[in-house]
Amino acid sequence: MKHQHPTHPEPKDAQARRERPVIVCYPTQTLPQVDLAASAARREGAKLVQQLSVPPRTAACIDVPAGYFARIVSVEGPQVGDLNIWNSRNLAERFYSGKTRALHGTHVSKGDSLWSSFPFMRTLAHITCDTLDWYGYDADGGSVHDVIGTRCDPYTGRLLSGTDYHHCCHSNLTRAVADHFDLALEEAERHVHDVLNVFMLTGFTQDTHQYFMKASPVRPGDFLELEAQIDITLGLSTCPGGDCGAEHSSDTAQCHPLVIEVYAPKSLAGFASPPRNPYRQ
Repeated sequence: MKHQHPTHPEPKDAQARRERPVIVCYPTQTLPQVDLAASAARREGAKLVQQLSVPPRTAACIDVPAGYFARIVSVEGPQVGDLNIWNSRNLAERFYSGKTRALHGTHVSKGDSLWSSFPFMRTLAHITCDTLDWYGYDADGGSVHDVIGTRCDPYTGRLLSGTDYHHCCHSNLTRAVADHFDLALEEAERHVHDVLNVFMLTGFTQDTHQYFMKASPVRPGDFLELEAQIDITLGLSTCPGGDCGAEHSSDTAQCHPLVIEVYAPKSLAGFASPPRNPYRQ
């Protein structure tokens, strides 16, 4: 982090340098626009075809065909989930949280796209409904559904505490990938990637700009819904921090299951999967 007491003096034009205008790095006006009205029409009357409950401090994977809807639901109490997304037919294409953040901001909601990694870079899913969109940004700068954090993991935990913890989201997702795709743990771990922190309330502190978390505002019945744009596999870990109001790797935090529901639309008329990005080296 930046030093509170720098060792080098300010130049005479320091203030002028600081007052240069802000430029958004990636203006999004020319991005393909999410047609929420068309998604809503496909969603109306869609049939629940699969339901998966993910117990506390574990993870599981589920396949979602292109054009289907996946709903991540809070069912018993406040609970955060760490979400990975892959192309079901090619694990090399996976969710790219960093580029999603650069395009849509630190926290995502209805109307935002979840982008895939290079060289594919296309939309894996659109967010079509978010019952926590009312929260916005609070006085601390916090909001929900972040694409900032990486995922709680045993390696950072080892560095900070000197102990091993096996139920963090990275480890949970590794086991879930291994089970779902019939891979060895060592190979499965290579496919686990930075996450969409579903329901997690996060931001950056105003003094040191460190990543912070607060108790999630999610309650039973709240959900985040996605429309798959290609055949995708979701991997969801129920974070061992529960609502992440105190810590995120714990066997004592109160934790609850999360449920993934998959809905098949009556018709896919008008739906088309996006092609991979046309750029070539």
